[in-house]
Amino acid sequence: MTDTQAGLRGWTAARKGVWSRLRFTSLRLRLVVVFGLVALTAAVSASGIAYWLNREAVLTRTQDAVLRDFQQEMQNRAGLLPARPTQDELQHTAGQMANSSQRFSVLLVAQDADGKPLYSSSGALDGFTLADVPKSLRTAVNDKQQVDSSDKAAYHLYWQRIVEDDKPYLIAGTKVIGGGTTGYMLKSLEQEAKDLNSLAWSLGIATGLALIGSALLAQAAATTVLKPVHRLGVAARRLGEGRLDTRLRVSGTDELADLSRTFNNAAEALEKRVADMAGRDEASRRFVADMSHELRTPLTAITAVTEVLEEELEAGTGSVDPMIEPAVRLVVSETRRLNDLVENLMEVTRFDAGTARLVLDDVDVADLITACIDARAWLDAVELDAERGIMARLDPRRLDVILANLIGNALKHGGSPVRVTVREEDDAVVIDVRDHGPGIPEDVLPHVFDRFYKASASRPRSEGSGLGLSIALENAHIHGGEITAANSPDGGAVFTLRLPRDEPADKKED
Repeated sequence: MTDTQAGLRGWTAARKGVWSRLRFTSLRLRLVVVFGLVALTAAVSASGIAYWLNREAVLTRTQDAVLRDFQQEMQNRAGLLPARPTQDELQHTAGQMANSSQRFSVLLVAQDADGKPLYSSSGALDGFTLADVPKSLRTAVNDKQQVDSSDKAAYHLYWQRIVEDDKPYLIAGTKVIGGGTTGYMLKSLEQEAKDLNSLAWSLGIATGLALIGSALLAQAAATTVLKPVHRLGVAARRLGEGRLDTRLRVSGTDELADLSRTFNNAAEALEKRVADMAGRDEASRRFVADMSHELRTPLTAITAVTEVLEEELEAGTGSVDPMIEPAVRLVVSETRRLNDLVENLMEVTRFDAGTARLVLDDVDVADLITACIDARAWLDAVELDAERGIMARLDPRRLDVILANLIGNALKHGGSPVRVTVREEDDAVVIDVRDHGPGIPEDVLPHVFDRFYKASASRPRSEGSGLGLSIALENAHIHGGEITAANSPDGGAVFTLRLPRDEPADKKED
């Protein structure tokens, strides 16, 4: 592998790790999103309110100052004009008014001595004309009000904000107190708009910083909250893997600390319970092993005696009283059965203790099956369909035990003939043992390999110990194989033994 490929794989793994931590179902991401949404909502709300308040304050302050100055100029200068001013007088007054501190444009409208309308503009803002004044504003300015004790002025000051060429303006108009000259004012609000835009940018930046800060805060909070949860998950996985001494470090008095303490208490109770169960299991296995071992000595003597009795019965010399002959035969049969049971128990204890070992050899499967059938005088009851030359590396003794149990079980509980078929599949040898009996009841199938299990409701009492199929399965497992039981569509039960042709991986030498 080149350095480039290694770097690419490292980058890919890192990206996957980051993405796995930030997937949408991640509590960390959800905390960050929630914090971000709360901060964004709060920041946008605060910024919007602040912008609106500042906008109104800025515009109102500027507007009040301009309108106050314009009204004062109308009183001090336009009010001094004669009722029928000349064009020069009107122009001069408009120029003076425009030079006020607020620097607005002025348009004065009056009538000359002949009743003709006169217009004079200060000339700023590309020429302020009557066409720039909204019609509604002109109508309101020229509307004469009823003079009474509460309203002593016949004409009022009116104003409104307009936008021309994307630029904001304040426009206002009024008449002099006694009537006559009408004045209009136009003030640019562009500077105020720039100030408000700067304020909006500042609030936007502040909102962005608040969002980033909330994300960092959420990350810190998530780390604080999720680190104990992550440790708890790791500890739970270790506990599930069998490391019962796993414990969490407890610090603090919050809910997470209580959860850690609860986990430690549960782990401690589980460790104690498993230790007790393991101790009882070990004692039980040791008891079975010791009992089987102790039974072998008296069984050896009893077996020798029963063999002598059996020889006397077979010889027919009459040395055995005919009245007790059935009892003698029963003793011989039960002694043989007890001897098989003890041997099976010892074999089971070896499997449970993990001391069972394979003695592997290259064998011809067909020859080994033939030898198994011939040794038990089953040649007349068993049909063998196997080609010679199918080689496998197996333990001959253990395979003989498997076959003896499967074929013997088929002969006892099934129906003749029993057919044994051998075939090759990939790197495995498959052996099928089929009988022609009634088959296995569906409720019994899941339990046929259980120890001491007998389907007494569907079968008469057998001479078996109930351990044969269990031992056969254990012998298959130690080879790395498997045995399954099923019913054939054509009738009868089928036991399928699958064994690897090569040496099991866990038995190979390093």
